[in-house]
Amino acid sequence: MGSEGTSTRNLKGLLLIGPPLAVMVCLLLYPAGVSIVQTLQETAADGSVSWSLARYHRFFTDPYSVANYVRTVWTTVVTLILLIAICLPIAIYLHFTRSRLAAVVQALALFPMFVPGIIVAYALIRYIGPNGLLQSLLEVVGFNSYSSPYLTPWGPVIGLVWDHMPLTLLILTAGMAKVSQEAIEAARDVGAGYVVIFHRIILPLMVESLLVVMALNVISLFGSFVIPYMLGPASPEMMGPYMLRTFSEVRQPDFAAAQAVITFLTCSVFGILYVVMLTRKQDV
Repeated sequence: MGSEGTSTRNLKGLLLIGPPLAVMVCLLLYPAGVSIVQTLQETAADGSVSWSLARYHRFFTDPYSVANYVRTVWTTVVTLILLIAICLPIAIYLHFTRSRLAAVVQALALFPMFVPGIIVAYALIRYIGPNGLLQSLLEVVGFNSYSSPYLTPWGPVIGLVWDHMPLTLLILTAGMAKVSQEAIEAARDVGAGYVVIFHRIILPLMVESLLVVMALNVISLFGSFVIPYMLGPASPEMMGPYMLRTFSEVRQPDFAAAQAVITFLTCSVFGILYVVMLTRKQDV
């Protein structure tokens, strides 16, 4: 009787996940698989098809393609470091502080969540661009050596930090829930300072949340398009704008697909890390 009940529950579970799984396979996995296979095929003049890594060899031997990939990695790493450096202190502050100022700080940090990326890009152009608001304010106080980060490698970093701050802060704030006030007070009673408390108590409990932040942000940052396209330099460019330009302007969809596969494989490392972490959490 028990085995029959288990089988019935399993069958109901399969029926529930069947439709969304079919949609995912038809609209996501199958087209992606076809695109990956096509990047490995070469069609000869006589119509014969052969397997080849020529497109990937072209990517990794082309200095411009490699420069774009390196630029994307650099932007992702720098943005991720800045996100953690900015959001982790805010998360710690919000966890241990209950005041109106803390509520204001939290509201300001989460505000970018409700602003579309293209609006953020246009606002930053008017703010940090040449003759923008920031330059005008600096000139009022006598600083006349302002160099705009607009259309430089730092332009996308600034925009992406702003755009990804809410998600990062929410994850780190949730992770801070593991840190109890009693543990902090006990450490203070035995003479532990702020650095020791952070290193011995807070940081070990935040490792999982930091890994989630790293995995989710790397996937999002590496494939970002709007902000790097509008704020970044024309050369070298990030992979998102590079893929679009290869597809629409250069008219080489197969090479653009190879670039997309390389981007996917890079991000999949962190996607696998995120899935493994979720699986371990469910097992616990």
